[in-house]
Amino acid sequence: MAKNGFNYDLDFKKVNFREHPELYRVGVGEQGVLLVEPYKSEILPHWRFKNPEVAQTSAQKIYELFEKYLAQHDFVGADMARKFLQMGFTRARRYANHKGGRKYEATGQDHSADLPYPYSSGSAHKGNDILPQEADALTNEKAQSAAIFKEYWFQAKDHPEYLRQKQEFRDAYYEK
Repeated sequence: MAKNGFNYDLDFKKVNFREHPELYRVGVGEQGVLLVEPYKSEILPHWRFKNPEVAQTSAQKIYELFEKYLAQHDFVGADMARKFLQMGFTRARRYANHKGGRKYEATGQDHSADLPYPYSSGSAHKGNDILPQEADALTNEKAQSAAIFKEYWFQAKDHPEYLRQKQEFRDAYYEK
């Protein structure tokens, strides 16, 4: 694990990060978004991007949870909510670009097998040719859903109280 990077060696089935925030690391992007409990179980049921109406309801609810976690000085929860908003954007964009959600051409070869995590995760077809983008990738329903999540994600990641708590968290728990 890189210094202060996301620690994938933890037993995520046993660690309650609300009780042990010192074990949490922000990591990069969405790292750990589907692992860190109890937040995954609290946020995931609200995470949807099927169409703009569903995405609006979802992103708004997740942002409300984000604000609730900040008000409770629960930085880990706020960061997880931020990650779910980011993941709403990235996944909706993936489906906007590629209707079936598959980015890479399927072949019999797994180009990611010998790569370290997180590069080994996701599609076994990483490294293959990228499938063509949908003609309406910038305007379809998933693109509209992505835009909604992006707006909430950017509000979260740039929120002054989030940034303050993030620095406070790093000062308290990260190696100097």
